[in-house]
Amino acid sequence: MADGTEHPLESGLDGLFPAHLAALQATTEAALAATGHAALVIGAGVQRYNYLDDSTAPFKVSPLFKHWAPVLDAPGSFVVVRPGKRPQLVFMQPEDYWHKPPVLPTGRWIESFEVIVIRAPAEARGHLPAGSAAAPVAYLGEAYAGLEDWGLALNPPALLNRVHYARIAKTPYELACLRVANHKGAAAHLAARAAFLGGGTEYDIHLAYLAATGHREEELPYFNIIALNEGGSILHYTELSRARPAEHRSLLIDAGAQCRGYAADITRTTAARPGMFADLITALDAVELALCAQVVPGKPYPEIHLDAHLRIAGVLRDAGIIRCSAEDAVATGVSSVFFPHGIGHLLGLQVHDVAGLQATPEGGTLERPAGHPYLRLTRTLVPGTVVTIEPGIYFTELLLKQAGADARGKQIVWDKVDALRPYGGVRIEDNVVATPGGAENLTRAAFAAHA
Repeated sequence: MADGTEHPLESGLDGLFPAHLAALQATTEAALAATGHAALVIGAGVQRYNYLDDSTAPFKVSPLFKHWAPVLDAPGSFVVVRPGKRPQLVFMQPEDYWHKPPVLPTGRWIESFEVIVIRAPAEARGHLPAGSAAAPVAYLGEAYAGLEDWGLALNPPALLNRVHYARIAKTPYELACLRVANHKGAAAHLAARAAFLGGGTEYDIHLAYLAATGHREEELPYFNIIALNEGGSILHYTELSRARPAEHRSLLIDAGAQCRGYAADITRTTAARPGMFADLITALDAVELALCAQVVPGKPYPEIHLDAHLRIAGVLRDAGIIRCSAEDAVATGVSSVFFPHGIGHLLGLQVHDVAGLQATPEGGTLERPAGHPYLRLTRTLVPGTVVTIEPGIYFTELLLKQAGADARGKQIVWDKVDALRPYGGVRIEDNVVATPGGAENLTRAAFAAHA
């Protein structure tokens, strides 16, 4: 919450954690057995100093570590996984009077671990399990100086592939964390919209967003994209201008929130007043909801992406922005002028969660459809898969210039494009779970709760 108190939905998370940990233990033990490793050590990561400075960069915990333990601020810590035994949390709590040391968590979730507190990095080595040449102990995480002397197998690809591949299916605990993250994000998006309609700058809107999430900037899952007017045509626009534009026409905000390290990734576009651009937002919103409904187990994700192109081309045709049919727009690449990215990606411990293109637990690649190089997910959805669905229509100068120089330009109605350029673009993004009962839209439910 913005005042630092716990979100009401967070109260049930600890009750779900033991089952999450048991599922993770079982999956990991199977991966260790399949790859011939005796045990696993997972590093949280270490604090990094800025170049030629004594100040540190914001610490970002390893996603592999926070999968096991919701500890985001304890560099130098480890989780140790031993088959048939309770997992260990080796918690780094240095004796330090320059900085406040990490505080050992007190939530009920920590009862699932054997906790070992260490005061210096070298102490960790004495608490790690011993392996052998035939069955080494594996280490997953950032490999930093000195770690190579600990006798661990650092980031063995066969084990890493199996661990990453399994993350596509979220446990009930993980889904609960993602619901909370979406509730935080939805409240902040509404605050950002109010700041926009009140005439705020991009920076003003950013500050309103932070206040509503209760996050510090470094706690966001990614840097906020807050684009007024033409800035919405730049996919990863991060300027946060302090200047107030002469006219507020549009806001595109792509911004998330997190709960216990699980990320929400939400985009909304707002028009300052009714008109052609507002109508485009309404049309794309209907497309987005239709695409979200396709997030079900057994659905190959590339099919959703290809259908998005066809539906977006239909919106462009209906709006009089292109002359050709939707089918021809897709076949000739006209739709890619206005929708140049993938329809979405896996979501969870990372905003762009891992193994989206991985073919099997052993590795390999599921290729993207021809002509769609930026799609981040080609796997078939399973129960518990969480994805983003984020169709867009953009008026991007570079892409329009390229299209105008070839045959695609003849299918574009340039006076309509010119009228819409000052608005930048539209993107709408929800976070959706594939469940046996259909698609669960975490983002729409969160916004409805704040209505």
